[in-house]
Amino acid sequence: MGAASARALASEGASVVVADLNGAQAEQTTRQIVEQGGSALAVEVDVRDANAVANMVRQTVDTFETVDILACIAGVLQPTAVDDISEEEWRLVVDVNLTGVFLCAQAVLPIMKEKRFGKIVIMGSMAGRATSTLGGAHYTASKAAVLGFMRHLARETAPFELNVNAINPGIIDTGMIEATTTEESLRGVINGIPFGRMGTPEEVADSVLFLSSDASRYITGAAIDIHGGEVII
Repeated sequence: MGAASARALASEGASVVVADLNGAQAEQTTRQIVEQGGSALAVEVDVRDANAVANMVRQTVDTFETVDILACIAGVLQPTAVDDISEEEWRLVVDVNLTGVFLCAQAVLPIMKEKRFGKIVIMGSMAGRATSTLGGAHYTASKAAVLGFMRHLARETAPFELNVNAINPGIIDTGMIEATTTEESLRGVINGIPFGRMGTPEEVADSVLFLSSDASRYITGAAIDIHGGEVII
């Protein structure tokens, strides 16, 4: 979803920083963007590390002068049952899914507030509205907290005319889903989706693009659900 969003933003003229814990993956997405005539920079970053996040923002400003859009898409999903979640695994999921969002948002806020413009798009999940279909309690808890953080940040930054919103994907066809399911269990999940299929990363990227554009200028504190009718609230 992150790669698809980066490509979508670049296709509309944005200069994109592709930030990923996997540096090779970031480089690959960056090459794809550049080959299509776009502008992109790859940065290897662990969003759990405040210093690494600060360095990412510095590199962004050094290369592209400012930050207009922050898309927080890094995430970890583990299917472990509550009885078996170790403290280490709990902290991994919560730190990537929640603390990473906080650190990235905090790092760009001074830039956005000063110019009174900025779009922050946070990747939530339908797990944050209900419970996770494929992930464990730590995933559900982290995504519920992300939505709460998004709403508070939206209210706090509204006087600066910033737009802070979230996207809540359901079951999207990504490597993370593939890694946590079997063919049989995934078939059962898909059978429970009224649309009869998983969503695509590109369909999520379309909403990232919308929330990053002027078309969403009066939207803040909102969450767009993308789930093919799986959970209608």
